[in-house]
Amino acid sequence: MTEAEILAKRTHSGPPPARQPFATAESEAVRSDPAIFAAQELRLTSALVMLLGIGLFLALPFVLSIGSVVFLPLVTALMLSVVLSPLADQFLRTGLPNAIASMLAVLVLVLFLLVAITLIVQPALALVDDVPAMVRNATQQIVKLRSSFDWLNDISKALARVSGRPATREVVVATPSLIEQLAVATPSVILETLLTFLMAYFMVESRLRMRRHLLLDRTSVGSSLKAARLLREIQDRVGTYILTVAMINVGVGAITALGAWLLGWNAPIMWGGIAALLNFVPYIGPLSMIGVLALVGLSTASSIGPALIAPAAYLCLHAIESNVVTPSILGRRFTVNPVLILFSFSYFTWVWGVLGALLSVPILITLTATFEHLGKPNLIGFIFGEPLFPNLPEVAAGEETTGGAAEEQVVPGASPAGPAQAG
Repeated sequence: MTEAEILAKRTHSGPPPARQPFATAESEAVRSDPAIFAAQELRLTSALVMLLGIGLFLALPFVLSIGSVVFLPLVTALMLSVVLSPLADQFLRTGLPNAIASMLAVLVLVLFLLVAITLIVQPALALVDDVPAMVRNATQQIVKLRSSFDWLNDISKALARVSGRPATREVVVATPSLIEQLAVATPSVILETLLTFLMAYFMVESRLRMRRHLLLDRTSVGSSLKAARLLREIQDRVGTYILTVAMINVGVGAITALGAWLLGWNAPIMWGGIAALLNFVPYIGPLSMIGVLALVGLSTASSIGPALIAPAAYLCLHAIESNVVTPSILGRRFTVNPVLILFSFSYFTWVWGVLGALLSVPILITLTATFEHLGKPNLIGFIFGEPLFPNLPEVAAGEETTGGAAEEQVVPGASPAGPAQAG
């Protein structure tokens, strides 16, 4: 066959079919199967959602820290409204108008805080004058204790002479005095406090309207049920946790005050209040209280043995409270991973300081209840090919939904299905 005949045959037969440069049998199977293509598209969307969530998580502390004047009163007022809403409901049942019932609930909280501050702050201010003497006495006790280990200092000096290490220089950095710091921080603290109580009042006063809009403005019955369960679960968990822990801490403070009175310390009510307040901060608060009691014991006792009575007694009290009393009252419902508690504590302390440390556990409980109802992201399983949200209902291919989501069908006489049952 000549070249002319071959060329004519190719011309009549048409050009060869176009071939994709990276076409494989697997890619062709994906294109031909809509289910596989939808699964891969869902995984790509989940990956984008996870990356956006990680970016938001990393950027959130900087935003919250810079805007703490706005965000900190907002979050604090939100937590206070969760606690004060049941009290406002009790006042509402007596026949009072909603606005007056909400104001009374906020006033009860303000009066409680004023009484607590009066019992704690006034004796603490009187004790400030004795701090230099306490520090000198504690230093003398520590020097006596170190004198028993002089041989270690001799070994350290000998090693320094052999190694030729030069003597260290002490650098003292000038910092503002306590009065200067208080003078600068007082206007901001007063403004944030007033803003917090005002926002808490308006949140408590508008709780009925918010519930009505949250339940009735949904496009499906399933969404309304899920919103009702989530709202009730958050209010139940956070309110029960704060009130229960407050009662337990008041008991810890009462026992601490009794112990301080038996030891002959000044202002035992102040020591009880400090113990109750620090016990709201998980792990770090009791450790700080032990350190403070050890310092005061060293400054008032004549020897090391009696100085350790107060911190040892408080350590036993905290061990009983954290391992017996609190678990038996709160139960497994409020059991949270200690790693998550410490992470939440460090995260919000870094962002908002002391108040962030107090809010860390209520915020963690709120987020835990939200994820239990809306679905927990399966981050570890997603890395190994599992769905990011494995508990979400799957929609069949080609099924049309109203409003972008499948509506739940509620059968009369049957309990509606949901992601979790409210406690």
